[in-house]
Amino acid sequence: MYGELIPVGGGDPIPLLRKTLVVGRGEACDVVLRFANVSARHCRLELEDGYWLVSDTDSRNGTRVNGGRIDRKRLMPGDLLALASHKYEIRYSPSQNGACGPPPPEGEEEDVFGQTLLERAGLERRRQSEAG
Repeated sequence: MYGELIPVGGGDPIPLLRKTLVVGRGEACDVVLRFANVSARHCRLELEDGYWLVSDTDSRNGTRVNGGRIDRKRLMPGDLLALASHKYEIRYSPSQNGACGPPPPEGEEEDVFGQTLLERAGLERRRQSEAG
């Protein structure tokens, strides 16, 4: 086990059993969350260099880390992950997952000119022609 998601407000912990997991409402997902406001393929969790990263997969109601909407973000132990309105605390040990030293950089920087200010603030959805 590489960690777990603890539902805020109660419920059974969700074990993170593989290094790559698709989370969503769809039955084909690795972690199935049967809530109407969770997208069929809501987000992807990936273990990289001992640290979990979450990527939103164009979900309808968004993915947030510690209250901020994200496209891709590293999850540190104790961070709060929200999928639509459902919140989970992530618990894991980077060193037990193979981390050596501080977390690696989060990856390539976003193109700040690729989105409008409203999109960057999470107040406007990407236009359909750009989203897919």
